[in-house]
Amino acid sequence: MTAHVAQRAVVLGGGMAGLLAARVLAERCAEVLLVDRDTLTGAAGPRRGVPHGCHAHALLARGQQILDELFPGITQQMIDAGVPAGDLATSLRWYFNGRRLAPAPTGLISVSATRPVLEEQVRNRVAALPNVRFLERTDILGPTATPARDRVTGVRVRGADGVEEHLTCDLLVDATGRGSRTPAWLQELGFPRPDEDRVKIGLAYTTRHFRLRRDPYGEDLSINPVASPANPRGAFFPKLPGDMSMLSLTGILGDHPPADLDGFLAFAKSLPVPDIYEAIRDAEPLDEGVTFTFPASVRRRYERLPAFPDGLLVLGDGVCSFNPVYGQGMTVAAMEAMILRGHLEAGAVPQWRTFFRDISRVIDVPWDISAGADLAFPGVEGQRTAKVRIGNAYMARLHAARARDGAITAAFMRVAGLVDPPQTLMRPALMLRVLCQSGGGPAPAAAPEQRTQVPLLKS
Repeated sequence: MTAHVAQRAVVLGGGMAGLLAARVLAERCAEVLLVDRDTLTGAAGPRRGVPHGCHAHALLARGQQILDELFPGITQQMIDAGVPAGDLATSLRWYFNGRRLAPAPTGLISVSATRPVLEEQVRNRVAALPNVRFLERTDILGPTATPARDRVTGVRVRGADGVEEHLTCDLLVDATGRGSRTPAWLQELGFPRPDEDRVKIGLAYTTRHFRLRRDPYGEDLSINPVASPANPRGAFFPKLPGDMSMLSLTGILGDHPPADLDGFLAFAKSLPVPDIYEAIRDAEPLDEGVTFTFPASVRRRYERLPAFPDGLLVLGDGVCSFNPVYGQGMTVAAMEAMILRGHLEAGAVPQWRTFFRDISRVIDVPWDISAGADLAFPGVEGQRTAKVRIGNAYMARLHAARARDGAITAAFMRVAGLVDPPQTLMRPALMLRVLCQSGGGPAPAAAPEQRTQVPLLKS
């Protein structure tokens, strides 16, 4: 039997970050309490605490790997339940600047499940753990600390009956998302708030569900025209089980997709790819449009703080909230949960300084990918360093080359899925292909390459 490093851990937030944190804590803590204001047990649709849950979501390849490690067989379980699946680059129709990207097998499996379906699968597995208990319909009031305020000792909560309770714990984990109150709690305890990096994008999603009169997909799982500086409107149009389809339209810098049907259709018609409008113009709308706004990507620099109370950690969107069009949030939360697992395996309650330092290294790559890409849009506010400018110049050529060369598409998808490091896109052989294809010259022949299958879930 594994020795316990803590008698009780309390996780705040029952979304994906909180569920994954509870899963790894259950290995090393005698008891894990997961607190959320929503009803979790039996929740089958979008929850109040996940207002973006009805929109298109993505769990990247690395995230799906981690799910299968923590919950063996979960990907196959969803496929067996009828969720459509296929290769990320050959079974999804990707467009950039109106041009379809050349397909090529990536070894990354895309499973077209919605966010509520994915979360329910994970939640059921966590709820089945004998030492995990959910405290549902419970408001979080704030942490408690020692008289010296150097260690968090628990959290005050209020149940649905209005009764307040003090939950003592050896470790408190804040996984409440981008609305995390830890910065304010730190200030109340006499600690400095973390510095923040912000990239203001003024993004909005608007989503509707349709019953289509004809099949626009063929063998494809989704039709995805990706927003670019030249065409800043984008869409995700995944095929769902049965005859339903979901369409999430995206717009930035205040150019937001309307929720009313006529405005929604007009926005879809303005996309540089006609496939989506042609599919929905005479389709049966199944619901009203729902809009979710996302003002800015925010990274809180906890790793730079000079002091922080022991017994408290933060992970997930509360540390870094990424532009959701890149689908990085759940995957990064999964990677952070694995960092937490590694710290627990050292045999003690994790220390805040080393934990935040380690998850910062995990965040660096996806932050550079998404924040750097957003800064390619001229109206987006943020610091454009030489690294960002040079990277975006190269990426513009790489995106152009992807329309002609499937090997470049596959390499990019593996990096975007957080499976391969960004340095793989700078290998001399690949750079030569990019320069040849983006400039119109012939591409060198691709060398045969063995790839292991790595699952990726897209919803």
